Amino acid sequence: MSLAALPKVEPGLMSMRPDTDDYRQLFLNDLPLMDTRAPTEFARGAFPAAVSLPLMTDDERARVGTCYKNDGQDAAIALGHSLVQGSVKAQRLAAWVAFTQANPEGYLYCFRGGLRSQIVQQWLAEAGVHYPRIRGGYKAMRQYLLAELERCIAAARVVLVSGRTGCGKTRVIQALPRAIDLEGLANHRGSTFGALLSPQPSQIDFENRLAIALMKRLAGEDDLVILEDEGRLIGRLALPQSLRERMQDAPRLELDVPLEERVTVVLEDYVVDLGRRYREASGDAGPQQHRERLQADLARTQKRLGGSRYQTVSSLMEAAFDAQETRGALEGHREWITLLLRDYYDPMYDYQMSQRSGRRLMTGSREEVIRVGSGPIGI
Repeated sequence: MSLAALPKVEPGLMSMRPDTDDYRQLFLNDLPLMDTRAPTEFARGAFPAAVSLPLMTDDERARVGTCYKNDGQDAAIALGHSLVQGSVKAQRLAAWVAFTQANPEGYLYCFRGGLRSQIVQQWLAEAGVHYPRIRGGYKAMRQYLLAELERCIAAARVVLVSGRTGCGKTRVIQALPRAIDLEGLANHRGSTFGALLSPQPSQIDFENRLAIALMKRLAGEDDLVILEDEGRLIGRLALPQSLRERMQDAPRLELDVPLEERVTVVLEDYVVDLGRRYREASGDAGPQQHRERLQADLARTQKRLGGSRYQTVSSLMEAAFDAQETRGALEGHREWITLLLRDYYDPMYDYQMSQRSGRRLMTGSREEVIRVGSGPIGI
């Protein structure tokens, strides 16, 4: 692609907007962000509204970095320009221009708001696009979010939604306007069986998402934050220690749901919904992948469940999948789910609750907890 073949720039993008370091407004307003760092930097940690449009590839960046260490900044800059020129430069510039056209209210940044973002900004200006840069770059924004995360955790009135596995806690969280869905941010359902087909974000990404969600929740006058009662980990992602300490003695709205209804919730989430996802992702191979995945998850409960009960649950699960495959019947799944809830998850929940110091504000059905959680909560 030649420079002459770049997309036509709309007149509105010619107007100047100043560079910014107002990180709060960037995050509260979900302003589009062009991340010009290398792909591996973006993969390690980024922001929800950011798109990776790097100035250099990982290999190019590594070569420039080595040159900088050995020969100094001027030589490194010269090498960088030699690596990103001609058709390579034109292709990347075309992608940047397309981003600015699609996101005229956005900003660009690099790691420290230095040379890389300045080069991208300059090349855009030469193409007729004046696009603002974030001063301080990723490093300053990340430090800002870490500070905001701790500030918000300290400032929030935390209330938990608790209840045995299968109570539908996530359904309640998603129905409450003052709640933050931790499992949604972590892309995981929270239990041993909770992994979804799409990967979890990085720990940094999770912390960034959580900080922004808390900032938005506390941006008004109401400082109440309702969270699902979680352990230290959601999948492989760790909750901030300060949040875990707040949750340890936070008051809670406790769900009381009959076992039969809890079995239905687990059936819907881990058999019907997860099975649909596997079929959509893998076609005819999906059902077998789903079966193998649940058996692998079950194997991780073997020590706590006990060898004999584990074998019983495993056999019941296999028979249930056989019946589902041959007759489309789902009822067989209820047997192994019932045993797993009663013999594995319920004793674990009882122990966890015995370690909590927070008081129980109420106990009720999902509808009752949603009603109470939607109203004024004095704590």
